[in-house]
Formats: sequence, structure tokens, C-alpha cells
Amino acid sequence: MLRAYTAAQVRSAEEPLLAALGDGLMERAAFGLAMVVLRGLKQRRGRVRGSRVVLLVGAGNNGGDALHAGALLARRGASVLAVTVAARVHAAGRAALLRAGGRVVSVAEDGADEPVWLGDAVAEAFTADVVLDALVGIGGAGPLRGPAGRLVAVLAGLICAEEYGSPWVVAVDVPSGIGVDDGTVVGPVLPAGLTVAFGARKPGLLLPPARELAGHVQVVDIGLVPGLVGGGEPAVASLETADVAALWPVPGSRDDKYSRGVLGVVAGSERFPGAAVLATSAAVRAGAGMVRYLGPRSASLAVLAARPEVVTADGQVQAWLLGPGVDPLDREQADRVTRVLASALDGRPVPVVVDAGALELLPETCAEHVVLTPHAGELARLLAARGRATERGAVEAEPLRFARLASRLTGATILLKGSTTIVVSPNGAVLAQGGAPAWLATAGAGDVLAGVLGALLAAHGPRVIAEPGLAARLAASAALVHGRAARRASVGCASRRGVSTWSSAVEVASAPLGPISALDVAEALPGTIAALLARPAR
Repeated sequence: MLRAYTAAQVRSAEEPLLAALGDGLMERAAFGLAMVVLRGLKQRRGRVRGSRVVLLVGAGNNGGDALHAGALLARRGASVLAVTVAARVHAAGRAALLRAGGRVVSVAEDGADEPVWLGDAVAEAFTADVVLDALVGIGGAGPLRGPAGRLVAVLAGLICAEEYGSPWVVAVDVPSGIGVDDGTVVGPVLPAGLTVAFGARKPGLLLPPARELAGHVQVVDIGLVPGLVGGGEPAVASLETADVAALWPVPGSRDDKYSRGVLGVVAGSERFPGAAVLATSAAVRAGAGMVRYLGPRSASLAVLAARPEVVTADGQVQAWLLGPGVDPLDREQADRVTRVLASALDGRPVPVVVDAGALELLPETCAEHVVLTPHAGELARLLAARGRATERGAVEAEPLRFARLASRLTGATILLKGSTTIVVSPNGAVLAQGGAPAWLATAGAGDVLAGVLGALLAAHGPRVIAEPGLAARLAASAALVHGRAARRASVGCASRRGVSTWSSAVEVASAPLGPISALDVAEALPGTIAALLARPAR
């Protein structure tokens, strides 16, 4: 599991180390940063000597980390230029860089170093082999301002244009200007190819929209782990293969279709029968012991034509999936949704996935074992219906804030879909799952995700009711598998090979991607799950 800690948690863990080590803690961070950059330069250029390194340096300790790292790089033969944006920077780091043969210039009007025109500083950075972004660290808040904001805005614009190639950008601890604790982006940010995080990830490196600007994240151990582990739960976590494999239901010799989990599905309508096909197909392919489908005759016929193993009759279930393709104005389906929700919350509760059309039929309050799966627009409408007028754009800009608000107002577990999926539990736990290919943004993909999650909830039915936080972990697990199935399907489509032929995780991760349909993703689920559960050869 990847764990991320807030700025306050990191500072608290740093305190005893600072008391014991003093400047030695910065030296640890700088050495780790320099080693990562050295390895990267050797891979990219074949050698370090003669490479051009530009440091973007602010007034804080992050700037000191970069200056000390720059001194180490200069001693290895790199040409290092520090561009400062503040009147004063870390004195010891500056002195170390100058002793090592580096240069220091300033774009600040009142800077103490050699002044340089902003355009020349941008040109130096854009033509460098590597740029270290150390303008602001975990103490920063709000958008970059002044020379730092202008420098990043121009440089980021050139890099995003991608017309002439661009430097390798390494963010020092966090990309400058992101919301460290909430992942927001309220001003210019330099997109990083790599972020070197000191001691631990910060929430903004896992949360959208900042996650998209952090690139690959590498954590450098500086001794914070004992203090962080003893200081409380992580602020945000992201499940990995082993975490999901441990949660995934694997049948034994004594299992039957009932013990493996029966999922009831209320989905589809006369207008949208395909959603029922996709949701039931995904549940079957994800391993549900049985799927019961309830819906209009036309949708039932479509489901049976695609999945003859689905049972189109009511009966006992261990979980429900409600809403894909449901028209809230279709009274028959709307009544089914309302009845199921009432029974799932009272008397003998069972877990429920509430998606798409069923989101408009929710009672005022739910429970943790009810998982809502909106996209940003649906979440905005859900909040507005509860007196919190919200626009889709606001949800996309601050997804964590609004997902938390929705969980607090409804009492439900929230899975907010997006390029990075956020899961928020009523107990405060936050999970973020990214890595899905952009090709997954296609019609019906959400129906497939709902089916996967429904199958998981059915397999763990009684535990979900009894165990706080399990619904959220299963929702994050479904998101991870959904994203990996999309990648597997996308690789298969791009290569004109069947998705089942891709068995190696490395092969799938490195292969070219192409367009996919939602049904492609559902069909890729068995191979994805098999790869997830496979044990590495000894």
C-alpha cells in the first residue's frame, strides 16, 4: 500500500530528527536527491559529466536541498546553474554550490545574486538536461506568485507545447504550487517527469488533479518512517497488487455459487438496455457466483443473449447493484430501486452499489455499506439536491473536498470516478487509485466498474456490514482492477492481438495502447484478475 502523509504529520516526524541531526537531515535529503538525478542522467545521456543542470530555487528548505544536491552534481562534472526567485536563499546550500563550481543568478528584483532577465532564465532551463523544481515545498500554500509564478508559467507553457523537446523536470519533494494536502492546482505548476519525495509521499502526489503533474514518484528514505507510523493513520492511501490480491475472493473446493456471492442487479431500461448488459457481464467476468437481473423485458432479453448464465428472477442476494442505465422517470425500475434501498438499509442490511440513475433515488441518509459511484457531474447534482449548490467544474477542481462533503451528508461510502478515482469512507479514510489509460474514458465504462464492485461486495457481504472501512477498500480494489483491465484491453486492441494473450504484467505495462470499448474491458477482467492473483515464481 502506498501511504501519503500531510505536511503537519511530516513536520511532526521531522522534529526529533532535526533535534538529533540538525543540518544532517538536509544533507540526507540532498544526497538522496542527487543520487536519483545522477542515475537518471546516466540513463538518459550515458554520462553525467558535461550535462547541464538548472535549479529553480526558492527561499525555503526545499531550495536548500536542491542547492546541496546541485553541489554534489557539480562535483561529478555537471554544469549547474541555480536560478533564485527570492531575495535570500539557504545560505549554506548556496555556499556549497559556489564552492563546487556552480553559478547562482536571480530573477528576483531585490535578489542578492547576479541578476538575470526572466526570459534568459527560462531559456537556460528549457535547454538544460534536467531542471530541479525547488521553488516551494510542503510549507507552500496557494498559487505561485511573483517571479516564481511568472517563471513557471512561461516554462510550463513551453514544455506543454512539446514543439522542440523539453528538459527532464524533477520536482523536489512536491511540484511547486500544488495543494500539498488536497491535490488542488490553483495556479501555474511545472509538470514533473519525476518527483523525489523526502521520507514519504504527500497527499497531493496521489490526489487529482495534482497527481497528473507529479510524474513518477520516488521516495527517498531520510529516517521519517518510524515517526510517521507512530503518528497516526496516513491521510491518503493507494492500494497495490498485494493489497487487492489479499481482498479478492478466491473459491475453495467447498464453495458453491451461493457461497461465492449472489449479486442482484437493477439496471437498464427500454432506452438504455446496454447498461444492463455491461453491468451483468462485468459482474460475471469478475467472478460473482450468481447474478440475478431485474429489469424490463427488452433489457432482460439483451442480458440473456449476452450472458445466458444470468438469472432473470428475484431471490436472495448478498449485495445489490442499482442504477446503470436506469431512467428515474421509468416508474417500474425506479420503484425497484427504492424498494431495494429501503430493504438494504433496514432489517437485514446488505451492501449496495448505487450508480447513475439510482443516485437520484437515494433516501436522505444511507450507511457505510452503501457505495455511491458518481462522476463529477453526478456528484454536483447529488450535492445540489441536498442544498449544497455545486458545479461540475468545482468538483473537478477540488474532488477530495466534495467527495468528503458527500460522504458526510449521505453517510455513504463515496467512489468518485475520474482519471484518478477517489474513495472516501464515512470514517474519514481516503483512498486514491490512478493508472488507468485515458482510453477508459468511454461510454459504459462506469457500468463495468459498477459490476466489478458489485461482485466484490457480494462475495464479502456479511463482512462489509460488520467491518468498518471494508466497503471503501473493496471500492478501491474494484477501481484498480477496472483500470488494469482497461490497460490489458487497450494493449490487445492496439496490437491487434486478443487480450487473453497478454499474460506478463511487464509486457502489458510497456506495450502501446489503443481505443477500447466498455465490453472490451469486461472481457479483459478474467485475465487481469488471474495476473493479479498469480504468485511470483521462486
